[in-house]
Amino acid sequence: MKNSFLISVFMALTIAGCVSAPPLPGESQQQVVDRLGKPSAVYRVPDATMLEYATGPFGQFTYMARLGPDGRLVSYEQVLTDAKFATVMVGVTNKEEVMHTFGRPAETSYLSRQKLEVWTYRYKQSGVWDGMMHVHFDGQGVVRMMQGGPDEYKERRSFFR
Repeated sequence: MKNSFLISVFMALTIAGCVSAPPLPGESQQQVVDRLGKPSAVYRVPDATMLEYATGPFGQFTYMARLGPDGRLVSYEQVLTDAKFATVMVGVTNKEEVMHTFGRPAETSYLSRQKLEVWTYRYKQSGVWDGMMHVHFDGQGVVRMMQGGPDEYKERRSFFR
């Protein structure tokens, strides 16, 4: 009974246009945009174009649509995950690579004592907990540290409920 209710809700939302199916590999850039709407950013990388679909400063999901040189969809994935953050190499990965991998950060700050710029991403840590990943860059734009933790904003809000 529970499953039939969920299926009914999903179908109603789909018919109403509130939920769209993810794009399929091989679709053209125009088909992806028609399906998902205007991307929040577009990045040109060697041999690909990345369409960013960010959910805003308090959102915990950013989707990247990777288009090949032929303008067709190669992959579409939610990038704010533990597994994806684990691909960042301290001392090697730079700001441009972080932007092209995770999209725009939810927040930016600067630690003057350490002389580090910090980009913060909200996400579902382990797919469950409200977390934040802080990516620290040196003056040359190279990652010097990654630091994860709870999303303080969500923790404060839930404390007073």
